[in-house]
Amino acid sequence: MPKPSILLIPGSFALPEFYDSVMNAIAAKGYSIRDDATFIAKEVQTLVDDENDVILICHSYGGTPTSQRTKRLSKAERQAQGKKGGIVRLGYMAAVVPALGVSAQGLLADLPPENQASMKADERGRLYLNPISVSAAFTFSDLPVAEGEAWVRKFAQHSAVSFTNKLTHAGYKDMPVSYLFCEGDLCITPALQRKGIATMEEASGRKVDVTSIKSDHVPPVSHPELVVDWILDVATKAESG
Repeated sequence: MPKPSILLIPGSFALPEFYDSVMNAIAAKGYSIRDDATFIAKEVQTLVDDENDVILICHSYGGTPTSQRTKRLSKAERQAQGKKGGIVRLGYMAAVVPALGVSAQGLLADLPPENQASMKADERGRLYLNPISVSAAFTFSDLPVAEGEAWVRKFAQHSAVSFTNKLTHAGYKDMPVSYLFCEGDLCITPALQRKGIATMEEASGRKVDVTSIKSDHVPPVSHPELVVDWILDVATKAESG
């Protein structure tokens, strides 16, 4: 039986290189990898039209568009139409998971003031992080200061509007979900992660498969070996049905 394809949806500001060490290791295990999915539904549609089973792995802000853009793409929905392939599992990694009618911005407003990122918008409505030292302390808290700041300097800008879009489709209610819980996350705090997990369990009526690790907000950089183990476990569970 062919292995499922794995599609990575990065967090806000993050470039594909943030995930290279993890995704290269997963690819070495024989999985087909796609990343930097700007248009998630289009990427998934291409894969499922080729009758592939697909796993979506999302990080941070990526949890919001992942939840939104899965409509009619789950394997169960496609089987009901007599079609093969489809999304078989969602994997959320220290992710933002809004309830229906809530935006990422609305969810992040629940963070204590001391945990809110120092995001600023330019004249084009593009967000950037400033000062770098504060962002590094939040985001890469497991790394030495200089190394964390070096990663923050690689951040791209991000659309301010995207944070205000309210969730209109809760894809997590339609298929099995795994969650990588990061105990030391200062960006998406443990309390906010637990809230997202509870939201998914309430909407779906199913327990979320939770793996907890001691990590900051970006484990693909700070603890890549733990992320590789988790993704392979998610893939194994997807393959076993």
